[in-house]
Amino acid sequence: MAQTLPTTIHFRRLIVFVTALLALCMALPALANNIAAELRVEGPVAPGKTVTMAIAMEPAPTWHGYWSNPGDAGFGMSFDWTMPDGFVAGEPEYPVPEPLLIGPLMNHVYEGPYAILVPLTVPADAKPGSTIPISLDANWLACTDEICVPEKGHFEATIEIAQASALPTQSEAFAQWRAALPAPMLEKGRYAIVDGKLRMAIPIAATATVAGPHLFPASDGISQYAVPQAFSRNGDWLIIETAAVDGAKAGAKFDAVLRVDHEGNGLAVTLEPGEVPAAGSAIGGVSDLGGESLAWLVLAAFVGGLILNVMPCVFPILSLKALSLARANREGAHVEALAYTAGVLVAVLALGAVLLGLRAVGEEIGWAFQLQEPATVILLLVLAAAITANLLGFYEMILPGIAGAKGGGAFLTGLLAAFVATPCTGPFMAAAMGAALLLPVSHAMLLFAALGLGLASPFLAIGFIPALRRALPKPGAWMVRFRHIMAVPMALTAMALAWLAWRVGGLPLLVLGLGAALAVIALLVLAGRRQRRGSAATVPVLAAMALALLAGGASAAMEPAAPRVEAGLDAIPFSPVALAEARASGKPVFAYFTADWCVTCKVNEASAIDRDATRAAFEKAGVVVIRGDWTRRDPTITRYLEEHGAAGVPLYAWYAPGNDAELLPQVLTVGMLSERAASSPK
Repeated sequence: MAQTLPTTIHFRRLIVFVTALLALCMALPALANNIAAELRVEGPVAPGKTVTMAIAMEPAPTWHGYWSNPGDAGFGMSFDWTMPDGFVAGEPEYPVPEPLLIGPLMNHVYEGPYAILVPLTVPADAKPGSTIPISLDANWLACTDEICVPEKGHFEATIEIAQASALPTQSEAFAQWRAALPAPMLEKGRYAIVDGKLRMAIPIAATATVAGPHLFPASDGISQYAVPQAFSRNGDWLIIETAAVDGAKAGAKFDAVLRVDHEGNGLAVTLEPGEVPAAGSAIGGVSDLGGESLAWLVLAAFVGGLILNVMPCVFPILSLKALSLARANREGAHVEALAYTAGVLVAVLALGAVLLGLRAVGEEIGWAFQLQEPATVILLLVLAAAITANLLGFYEMILPGIAGAKGGGAFLTGLLAAFVATPCTGPFMAAAMGAALLLPVSHAMLLFAALGLGLASPFLAIGFIPALRRALPKPGAWMVRFRHIMAVPMALTAMALAWLAWRVGGLPLLVLGLGAALAVIALLVLAGRRQRRGSAATVPVLAAMALALLAGGASAAMEPAAPRVEAGLDAIPFSPVALAEARASGKPVFAYFTADWCVTCKVNEASAIDRDATRAAFEKAGVVVIRGDWTRRDPTITRYLEEHGAAGVPLYAWYAPGNDAELLPQVLTVGMLSERAASSPK
């Protein structure tokens, strides 16, 4: 019985998948693969010899496919061959790609028809006159400048075994495809890495024509892609200078393809560590990120961080900011501002570094990954409860070490503000954070820093502009009453985190979180009594901290709660098959991606999505609603978000019948959704 249930589930999934494929085959032409593919065999082959197979690809207008090393984004084709024993498929051979710069990302692509050639070696004991069936399951990515769609195909062909004397000459199509491959260079090139610069020398005769060159490394880890490539001539050497990947060292050889002209001609070269001659006469290249694209992303990250100060997801911590603003109306405000900014930057950069590190080892996570972990939710719940107790005057904050120095409180406030605020994505920020997940580490960390500066910029302005400080109320007795009032939104934050604990881990996690929060508050009340008597309160405070960490550790070992079905608009849970079936139905589709910890998502759902007017408009137009819940980590949803340039939620996509996704703003209205439903073709 233990094996029957999984088998049944797999069988049902297979039936759903087959049904989805049949629906796709009968759907509108626009729902077919955006890159048409065909498997072809050049001709009969003699026993013990090699025949060439071709996967001929033809992108639709505005679409492109990818080289084996796609560059900063995308991926090449994957191959899963099925053939008899003794038949061996060799390494795929790709034609010379084209560089495609989209914003700050350099991609290696094909925008017109192309073919990937694969040599197939036939065993020597193959019988002449026999016909051998083979099949291929392939996956590839098709993209425009705005959207990417994973595609796949199943191909079948036959291999005819013939006598050597009966073999035909090569076909014209295969001759053209072979001509598009880079010509192999027998002589090796050289490279060296000096002060972060990658310098390469490729032996090319001084009389050879080189126009519009570009170098495509065959693998990651040596050269940054979206940076300028400077080309020059020094005798019979072509010198290339560009930026190396952070931490790269010259040691192993690497392969690359050099495009030598705009006609698609290229050379396949292997480069080994060695002395590289000095640069000579300059030659024009094609790859130039320029500072403008990166500058725009930095600006977008900064503006996105600034907007976070007024986004709904940051409202719970406005109490802390308000108190800091009031305290800043005195001498030394610039120290408070700098300390707060330092706290924000440390938190944002740390989150960014952890995110990039986890993605580098294969984890499919996105922005706000920390709130998908039960331990983080429990620690934040306990922290919110502790801050509420502090605002109510039960105890005074005890700051250890450097945090107790001047500005230490502002530093911790900045840490907390960034940690709670950054899970949300708002206008401008979504594109910047989406790009940060694909850029080189140095550029990504620059975007994270810009986001932090944007979040902290109001405090910096108040700290260094006296006129702004003078506009604030002067310190006085009102601050005590204000502090007690501000305990209310912080208590509401703790309640929201308790609800999130229930959503993430069910009743066991909720009980653990509430129990830990109550115990920590009891210890802090005890600390407050000791403080009022003039006694040391360090022991109960340290005990409270240890208890919070213990609760966080215990929560990490708990089983996640079962997914809950939302009432809402009778939405279908997101999956690629569900989305494909919905689009194949010919009805408009509204796909929205949310999370229980995303306040912006919940505000949009309450104010625009889960409304009677929206329901009525959707029912009249026959809109299919698909809901992706990203409260817990979901690699499938993460991939969908990345394909649409988003690093986190909310994300709203509208599919008109026969059209690709239209991404909607991150702040929705009933009118916006109703108008799209009313304008959808019947």
